[in-house]
Amino acid sequence: MARNRAKDPSILHGHHVVSGAELRAAMEAARDADETARVRRRVLHAVVLVLLIGLIGAGIITALAIINGRLRIPTAEPAPTPVASCPATMFDYTPNDKVNLNVFNSTSRPGLAKSVADEFAARKFAVGNVSNINAGYRGVAEVVSGPAGQPAAFTVQRNLQGSDYFEDGRTDAGVDVILAQDYKALVPPELVDQTPGKLSCPRENRRVADLDKLPVSPTAAS
Repeated sequence: MARNRAKDPSILHGHHVVSGAELRAAMEAARDADETARVRRRVLHAVVLVLLIGLIGAGIITALAIINGRLRIPTAEPAPTPVASCPATMFDYTPNDKVNLNVFNSTSRPGLAKSVADEFAARKFAVGNVSNINAGYRGVAEVVSGPAGQPAAFTVQRNLQGSDYFEDGRTDAGVDVILAQDYKALVPPELVDQTPGKLSCPRENRRVADLDKLPVSPTAAS
């Protein structure tokens, strides 16, 4: 009975035989996909062309504006020459009893501010506040004042060899002395130079002071 069963013409040796209709449908689908791809490419090319034309047009307009002086391109200007902040004024030695100062100890040596303040007082300086503070300064000592206190600061520096002067924004003539780790002693009274001179502030990058507090300390480390 198996021999008398009708054979399926679409099956040959167990494999599907593609009919003409199926082949035509497959070819039409391929043509449609290829046409879609071509359309997409054309659209993409058109968009790119429009963008290029726009960029070229913008470049031409910008160039014409620059030529006509309607558009100016900013140019880099040289940085201003730094102005030295160390006072260049020549100061006379101010009498000790005309100098008001505060003495602060930023070292780990106990009692240093008190002992140095007593020495200044023995030299007739008017000593005010005496206490300990924390300061990042490294050196002998900071001598800090506002512009009005620079003559007094000059006198203090002549008694405190190796100190660095720093200016802050105070308006009075008071002077702060901040003792640091390298401090050893004041200049002996008989050896203090009382001839005119300038403030000593050799550390250019440590001269800026913190205006938010008194006494002040440099904000930048050397």
